[in-house]
Amino acid sequence: MKKIFISLLISIKLFAISSIEELSWENGKTLLDFLQDHSIPLNLYYNLDAEDKELSAEIASGIKYQMLKDDQGELEQVLIPISDDLQIHIYKNTENKFVLSFTPISYTKEKRTIRVAINNSAYQDVYDESGSVTLARAMVRAFKNSVNFKNVRKGDSVVLIYEQKRRLGRLFGDINIQAALANIRGKEYSVFLYKDSYYNAQGKELENFFLTKPVKYTRISDRFTRARYHPILKRYRAHLGIDYAAPTGTPVKSAGDGTISFVGTKGGYGKVVQVKHMSGYMTLYAHLSRFAKIKRGQKVKQGQVIAYVGSTGMSTGPHLHFGLYLNNKAINPETIVKIPKSSLSGKNKEEFLKMAKEYENRLQSIDENYKNPPKEQNIENSMEL
Repeated sequence: MKKIFISLLISIKLFAISSIEELSWENGKTLLDFLQDHSIPLNLYYNLDAEDKELSAEIASGIKYQMLKDDQGELEQVLIPISDDLQIHIYKNTENKFVLSFTPISYTKEKRTIRVAINNSAYQDVYDESGSVTLARAMVRAFKNSVNFKNVRKGDSVVLIYEQKRRLGRLFGDINIQAALANIRGKEYSVFLYKDSYYNAQGKELENFFLTKPVKYTRISDRFTRARYHPILKRYRAHLGIDYAAPTGTPVKSAGDGTISFVGTKGGYGKVVQVKHMSGYMTLYAHLSRFAKIKRGQKVKQGQVIAYVGSTGMSTGPHLHFGLYLNNKAINPETIVKIPKSSLSGKNKEEFLKMAKEYENRLQSIDENYKNPPKEQNIENSMEL
């Protein structure tokens, strides 16, 4: 397997680390399973408080994580992302004992612009020009329901203004296309990202995917929070969903049409149901008392009862933890639970139109003479310092 040399900066002493092995998190694997598989003391998990045990259940299957080893092949550190902003950091301290902490992910943000002439298909040509399948997928999602790329012809083009993250020299997380322009058969189509949704130049929402509230609740007991430093606890905390307080046994309904992708137990979340929806969205329903008559692979309709509120897992009382994900990235459900194809108004529309105008000028300035950024290179999963 090919190896490359990279420089790595981590906030603590690196000891004698000489190699980094990058792996993919297996489907169904828990943090407790990982510790057991690598002979790491299980009390690292058992000593976590309830919120952190719950947070550890956020590790997404397929996520890339790193194992750092010394010259003798002994494990020294592990970095496991649980969101775009937060990771589990396991390392040996100066007493040679393993320690577990939640730390912010160190990454750089890159804003890029690319122009792609369409010769075969928009998806394939964007991938071929950029080397990034994530960008190609993001392009399709951005234009969904506004452009039919099956009708493209040679000579058409797309211009994408996007933001991507880089961690340990690798692309990391999802790509946000902030503005895009497609020239298809002599007609122009533009889209703009605003508060997690895409709109046309007039401020009308383009996506028809929408969610309804999944449960009849008494109150919201905890809201969505990304990685933030807690000044009293002096550590980083996150809550990647919304908690709806409700009595045990309250029916839980699917927030949208989709397919059941998981039914079972998931670490600190206790009993969980996950539903895959269109356009890369997924919803998670946790701390359930029991499931309805559902099974993995079953299609469900919006509003269909899939489970019942409970307090399983690391829960301090009966409630539904409701999570929303886009391409495995946790996003705030409160930004998506709304009516379909809504239009901006008031201050939001004023702010959007100003932003859209600035992006429109940039998009129009990119012509066939524009030099695209370098193509992303595939890197093997084993890297050495």
